[in-house]
Amino acid sequence: MKLRHIVTAEQFLDRKFLDKLFVLARKMEKTDMRGYTNALRGKILATVFYEPSTRTRFSFESAMMKLGGQVLTTESAGQFSSAVKGETLEDSIRIIEGYADAIVLRHPQTGAARIASDIASVPVINAGDGSGEHPTQALLDLYTIHKEKGSLDNLHISLVGDLLYGRTIHSLLKFFPLYKNLTVSCVSPKKLKLPDEHLQYLKNNNVGVEMQQNMKPVLARSDVLYMTRVQKERFSSLKEYESVKGTYVLDQPMLTSFKKDGIVMHPLPRVNEIAAIVDQDPRALYFKQAKNGLYIRAALLHWVFKGK
Repeated sequence: MKLRHIVTAEQFLDRKFLDKLFVLARKMEKTDMRGYTNALRGKILATVFYEPSTRTRFSFESAMMKLGGQVLTTESAGQFSSAVKGETLEDSIRIIEGYADAIVLRHPQTGAARIASDIASVPVINAGDGSGEHPTQALLDLYTIHKEKGSLDNLHISLVGDLLYGRTIHSLLKFFPLYKNLTVSCVSPKKLKLPDEHLQYLKNNNVGVEMQQNMKPVLARSDVLYMTRVQKERFSSLKEYESVKGTYVLDQPMLTSFKKDGIVMHPLPRVNEIAAIVDQDPRALYFKQAKNGLYIRAALLHWVFKGK
């Protein structure tokens, strides 16, 4: 598969490609990039983040530097770039592409990555567009599950928390129809339930799916418990956010009902949805999950620039 822009998870709905990508990421992980240290020498990556980021921005920048490339970066670009003067996203992209060989973009507007990719002469990688998608997060999530469980075939995955605004969820579920006998529990308050378009997508593709408001009944059945935070930045009022914040909190007593070989994931940052004591449980993989982002994003950058 030839990659130029990375805008949506729908570009990757091919198990053969995913297997190849995961093999490359695994090689990079096992060798800590040795053998790839000059792969992108002379290339410059611009990381342009209109919203805050730690894991996504640092992992892309670290991956680029480990591959021998260089980085130009701006965080909070809405306040610390010409956007504050009124410059449009389109104009910013046209300027930045003159200084970099690829652009990693995070933006609060759903569809911003698509807009940027339509006008850019260099590759654009979507690092999150509002409540839309976060395709590279979904790929590192898949990579994590594959490493731990071997496949998503025959698994029960529970998605818990903010399913309305959670762009990591919206990207991840696009991969579910690729796998056999996969079932999904969507656990959320009514106000934060999975949008109908995503629910219908799963049903239309014969993925078994149930909607729940209580997390406890799904614990004993779940192979993967994917927790998410309530997206405070997407709410129009603090009162509305406070009404759903803290609806689900995974603590140590609840883990007694969870499968012994299950895994707990979270795209991070967490607020209060996973108690700190859970970090000590061997099933808690969210910090390993975050580190996997380095290797998946390195593999993607290698693929974008080198072709495979």
